[in-house]
Amino acid sequence: MSYLIAFFVGGAICALGQLVLELTGWTPAQLLVILTIIGGVLGGLGLYQPFLEFAGAGALIPVSGFGSSVALGAISEAKRIGFMGLFTGTFEIVGLGLTAAVIFGFLMALVFNPKE
Repeated sequence: MSYLIAFFVGGAICALGQLVLELTGWTPAQLLVILTIIGGVLGGLGLYQPFLEFAGAGALIPVSGFGSSVALGAISEAKRIGFMGLFTGTFEIVGLGLTAAVIFGFLMALVFNPKE
């Protein structure tokens, strides 16, 4: 059942994002930033965690889950080491994912030719 919930929640987030792109003049980059900020604010306020527990990967995989992870990392490190933790904690949790995205993006750029 958890797979179905994750599928439908993740699909709903993507569908809402597509609707925003179709009905407004926003670019994909603007939507990316808005969803990241929404996830960060909800994560910072502690509201994203219950949603994450309900939806699992359906809430973690979209970019709003990334925003929440960044906020949680910054908050936890700030509690641990103080003000500087706001800056170091952002990469504490999401560093592995960012590294994987850069490496796989580089490898895909070597394999495939871009369209003009």
